[in-house]
Amino acid sequence: MRTFWRAVGLIKGPARSFRLHLAGSVTENTLVSHSEEKLRAVLATLEECKAALVLNGDKDTAQLVSVAILELRIKINRIEDTELKALCDAMLRGVEAVERPHDPKPQEGVPVRPPVSLKLVK
Repeated sequence: MRTFWRAVGLIKGPARSFRLHLAGSVTENTLVSHSEEKLRAVLATLEECKAALVLNGDKDTAQLVSVAILELRIKINRIEDTELKALCDAMLRGVEAVERPHDPKPQEGVPVRPPVSLKLVK
C-alpha cells in the first residue's frame, strides 16, 4: 500500500511518516472515491459468486448473495430509505392492480391466495 501512495506522490520520506502525509494530503473526496472503488470491487466479486452459485444449482444461497448485492448497490448509489419505500409502494400498487380480478366473484374450487408484497424493513 505504501508503494502505491509513494507512486502517486502522496508520501515522501520514510515509511513511518505515512499517516501524517496521508492525513494532510488526501482530501475527503479522494477517500470517498477509494471507498466506492473498494465497494464496486466487492460488488463485482459478489456478482461472480452469485453466477457461480446459480450455475452449480445452489439457488437459495444465490438469493442470499443477491440481497447483499442489492444492499451494496443501494449504498453505492446513495438511495435513501424514503426513495426505496416509495419504489416498494409503487411496485405493490402495480402488483395489486394486475392481480385484481375482472370478475368480482371468486371462482369456485380455486383457493384465493393473498398477493406477495415487498416491504422495507430496517
